[in-house]
Amino acid sequence: MLAITLVSPDPAALAEAAAAVSAALAVSSEAVLGEGALDLFADGLASETHLAVKGAVGERPVDFAVQPAENRRKRLLIADMDSTIINVECLDELADFAGVKDKVSEITERAMRGELAFEGALRERVGMLKGLSVDALQACYDDRVKLNPGARTLVRTMAESGARCALVSGGFTFFTSRVAQAAGFHLNRANTLIEEGGQLTGTVGDPILGKEAKLAALQEETAALGLTPADALAVGDGANDLAMIEVAGLGVAYRAKPIVAAQAHAKVDYSDLTALLHFQGYTTAEFVS
Repeated sequence: MLAITLVSPDPAALAEAAAAVSAALAVSSEAVLGEGALDLFADGLASETHLAVKGAVGERPVDFAVQPAENRRKRLLIADMDSTIINVECLDELADFAGVKDKVSEITERAMRGELAFEGALRERVGMLKGLSVDALQACYDDRVKLNPGARTLVRTMAESGARCALVSGGFTFFTSRVAQAAGFHLNRANTLIEEGGQLTGTVGDPILGKEAKLAALQEETAALGLTPADALAVGDGANDLAMIEVAGLGVAYRAKPIVAAQAHAKVDYSDLTALLHFQGYTTAEFVS
């Protein structure tokens, strides 16, 4: 049995999409998960059903996931930080304080699209921050960094249900430690900016946490919990998130670059991060805010 979850901020679009999906597939039952979210259940192959649902939904502002109904509630959440759990790319915002945002943002965009190797791109961008006062990090966090809508509810709801929640970032521990606390993650992993005499040296600590390290974090956390990757939900937006998204039982592309959206199991383009809870079968009444 497959669970087909439809989520949308537009009730009319959701109703239209549900009707179109039901007309295209032999839907056996449905369940309302909350305002703007519902499950439809049908038998079939996941890949074929996904294509059918995609065609039925069309251009409507509706996010959806197709997956086996069994083991939908994941016991590990592993999430990217920049532009996923939070609203900005921290490195780009730090670059603004250093007066080089345009240069850094261009490299960031290319790296997240998979056009540049992550490690080299990170070193190049951090090099442009040489001499920046460490005080800029706190100012950047205070002035620029906000949790994306639904982030805290996603993390707290899964944590309250017994899931382990890990924030893994190609960014920096200065920010992940603060974001993890604000959102309710159990742990965080990221890179370290090297500083000396109250200024950034323009270097980053080794080894650099990138695509493979994010995958390793998923594998290590599932193993430590006696689980498999099928028990994990991974979410991210950039090319360095692809490995963990592809291996997780449910890999979600959130407002993602095309290369990620094309390969993830599901994507969220219209709803907030609570869509990931609905994808797991949580009702709105079960959300912990």
